[in-house]
Amino acid sequence: ESHQWALRNASDTVEIAAAFIASYNAKKLGVRHYVMQYMFNTPPGISPEMDLAKMLAKIELIEALQDENFVSYRMVRTGLASLSSDPDVAKGQLASSIAVAMSINPHIVHVVGYSEGNHAAIPKEIIESCKIAKGVIKNCLRGLPDMTLNRRIRERSEELISEARILLGAIKRIGNGDVSNPWTDPETISRAIEIGLLDAPYLKGSKYAKGELTTRIINGACYAIDSETNKILTEKERITKIMIESMKR
Repeated sequence: ESHQWALRNASDTVEIAAAFIASYNAKKLGVRHYVMQYMFNTPPGISPEMDLAKMLAKIELIEALQDENFVSYRMVRTGLASLSSDPDVAKGQLASSIAVAMSINPHIVHVVGYSEGNHAAIPKEIIESCKIAKGVIKNCLRGLPDMTLNRRIRERSEELISEARILLGAIKRIGNGDVSNPWTDPETISRAIEIGLLDAPYLKGSKYAKGELTTRIINGACYAIDSETNKILTEKERITKIMIESMKR
C-alpha cells in the first residue's frame, strides 16, 4: 500500500506512515502472517542510501507490532518507475537494486522484469531477470558489508521515524472523540486524505484527496517542500499549516 503513495511522489514520511497504518490494520483484522512489500527505488531519484534509510524506518515501526499473534515478513522488490528503457542499463539497475535490498535480510525477493521500463516482460525476459537476481543473491549471501551501520543512513532513518510518529499522532487526533481506534477508522483515514495529512503531488485533481503536497528529492531523500519558499517542511510545520487551513473551512 505504501509504495502506491511513493509512486505518486509522496514524501518519505507519508510513505512510512501509510506503511504503518496498513500493517496496523492487518494486525487488528486478525492477520497472523503479514507480508510487507518494500519497494525500493521509488520515487525515481531517491538514492540507495536514503532508500535504505526509509526502509529501515518502516521496519522499525512495523516490526514493533510483532507478537505471538502477528509476524511480518519482508518482501523486497525493484521499483518499476526506476528502470531505464535501455535493457542493458536496466539489467544493471535491477542487480544494483537487489544488492541494496539484501541489506534488510528479506524473506522474499520479488523479481521485477528488467524490461518494464520499456514494455511488459515476456517469459524470456522474466527468466533472464530471475537469473540476474539469483546471481546477485548468491553473492550477497556469502556476506555483505553492513550498510545499515552507515552514519548517514542511521541518522536519516531516526529522523524519519520521528517525523512519521508526528504524522501518525496528527492522524489519530483528527478522529472523532467516540472513535476508539482512529488508525483503523475509515472516516478518520478518509479525512486525513481529504485535508492533506496523507497526500501526494500526483493526486492533484482527485475528488477524494488534497493533491497539494509539493515534494522534492534533496540529497537523495524525498522531502515535503513549502511551495512558496521552496524550503523543506518538517511534519510539525506541514501539519500546522494543514490544520489552520482546515479550521478556516
